Amino acid sequence: MAILSIKPGQRFRLPDWHINSYLLSSNAEQQRDASHQIRQECRILRNETNNQTIWDEHDNQTRLSERIDSVDRWKEILDKCLTDIDAEIDAMTQMKEAAERALQAKNLPLDVAIECLTLRESRRDIDVVKDFAEDELHKEVEVIDCAKEALQQKIREVFEQLCLLQEARQQLNSDHRGKMEALEIDRVCLSLNVHSPNISLKVNPTHIPNGSCTIQQWDEYSHYNKDRAEAERKASADLREATALTIAETNNELEAQRVATEFAFRKRVRELERALNELKWQEKNTLEEIAELEEDIRRLEEDLRVKMKNLKLAHTRLETRTYRPSMEMCRDQVQYGLTDEVHQLEATIATLKQKLAQSQDALDALYKHLARIQADIACKSNSLLLDNKCLDTRRKLTVPAEKFVPEVDTFNRTTNRTLPPLKNRQLELV
Repeated sequence: MAILSIKPGQRFRLPDWHINSYLLSSNAEQQRDASHQIRQECRILRNETNNQTIWDEHDNQTRLSERIDSVDRWKEILDKCLTDIDAEIDAMTQMKEAAERALQAKNLPLDVAIECLTLRESRRDIDVVKDFAEDELHKEVEVIDCAKEALQQKIREVFEQLCLLQEARQQLNSDHRGKMEALEIDRVCLSLNVHSPNISLKVNPTHIPNGSCTIQQWDEYSHYNKDRAEAERKASADLREATALTIAETNNELEAQRVATEFAFRKRVRELERALNELKWQEKNTLEEIAELEEDIRRLEEDLRVKMKNLKLAHTRLETRTYRPSMEMCRDQVQYGLTDEVHQLEATIATLKQKLAQSQDALDALYKHLARIQADIACKSNSLLLDNKCLDTRRKLTVPAEKFVPEVDTFNRTTNRTLPPLKNRQLELV
């Protein structure tokens, strides 16, 4: 007969079992109620904080946009001020140069005009032009006294005003650079969002940096720079008018004609010098370009030879692989690669040949143009020598005849030197 085994341990009563189930159910409902309450509070908190965060970020985005607009408006104002002051500096510089030219032109005579015209008849080819210098030579008059001291004083005042303009411009430029940097920084800040990769927590981000100023100080600083620049520009405009009036007052009709003649000569000489320097520069660059082009042609030809060897190698490999036996004659990756290599090399060789032909044509064109440049250099050198001789001849009225010895070469202005004693000159002649 089998014996029923009984599990050892404590045995609970049935009422205890029911009470335990009831307590579990009651506690579960209480925990759920508490959890539901917490969830509702969390949702309310999340909604409120999210709304607050969104509106705070929106407000600061708006503030950044408004700040950018404000800085940008000042930048545009400073841009206009810089443009105006640059134009004034250029105008003042031109006026200074005009006053210096007027001052330098006061010593030049008229009685060498015919000799100058005769000298200029020796110009050649394209340089035989009826320019302002020739026109003014036909109308030139005697030298008269001029007000050099007044012109020199105006030149000094113009120079000092230019220094003030440059100082005001430097301050404006510094303010403008600050506005540009601030705009760049604020625009970067405006472009940032929570998904930007370069955002991070910083140490003490709310501290006030050293050197910070109030918005009023910031605005007053830019106002001061603008007002100062406008004041200097107005003073410069007044000085320019006064300088122009001084130049006009120191010249009567004859003086104006004399100044025009001298200015035309010097301007023509500068044009010839610039043209000659430009031609020499072009000649130098053309020779360098010819040398580089010839070297590139040599390299192209060398590349062609190398590419032909590579093509021969690819052809040989393809041809050799046609002798593979039976099923080994498969179109494998090597076959496709060699075929692509052949096509690529053929296209490369065709391109290199085309570029080589273009290079040869360019080389021929360079040599032809070099010949034209060198011919024009000869003409310009002759014309420059003649105009320098004209300027040297005009010095006869300011240097005593017994001490005047013109020293003119092709590219240099004349200089004067004192003649040696007669006995030494005779020895030199011998």
